[in-house]
Amino acid sequence: MIIDERMSVFIDSLDQDNPPFLAGIERYALDHQVPVIRKPTQGLLRFLLAYAKPKDILEVGTAIGFSALLMSEYGGPDCRITTIEKVERRIAAARQNFQEAGKTGQITLLEGDAAEILKGLQDSYDMIFMDAAKGQYIHFLPDVLRLLRPGGMLVSDNVLQDGDVVESRYALPRRDRTIHARMREYLYELKHRPELETVILPVGDGVALTIFTGEDRRLVL
Repeated sequence: MIIDERMSVFIDSLDQDNPPFLAGIERYALDHQVPVIRKPTQGLLRFLLAYAKPKDILEVGTAIGFSALLMSEYGGPDCRITTIEKVERRIAAARQNFQEAGKTGQITLLEGDAAEILKGLQDSYDMIFMDAAKGQYIHFLPDVLRLLRPGGMLVSDNVLQDGDVVESRYALPRRDRTIHARMREYLYELKHRPELETVILPVGDGVALTIFTGEDRRLVL
């Protein structure tokens, strides 16, 4: 928990409920330990969709399709979503969920390893939602920025690793140290690249919002 649990529960209690088909998928995911975006992150995404009104969205990490369906629901009928997933059992569940929700014309699911698929994509996107393996974010970043339109937004979920990102790597189990180091590197890149403007929010498990300005904004002395 990144923020006080009582405060988080209170904020979540103010939120409106999702449509029944989304609520059902979320319940299934929680019951079967399938990762889905947390309630505060859902609220943030709804806000960003209402404000930015992106027409073309790329999602890296579909799972069973909950976040893609949420974005299609709140992004409006003209919003088109391309989403990437490599786990076969999740692909099958996502396709079924897209079909049952009547969203197959709005959501395109690409099957395979995100690193390879990203390299082959040539379209550009108004928003990219990063919600895949946290240790791979830094490796995806060059292609993600290539695909993001100037003025477009990159939304990176789970960047604070339940607070572990602030810990010394030696305080973590050895198996978690590589992911820890890569996430720190990723956040440093988001905050220091001159063509990016990034804010990191303690929402859910941490969300980084990045605008691709397309230009070097450093002061020339």
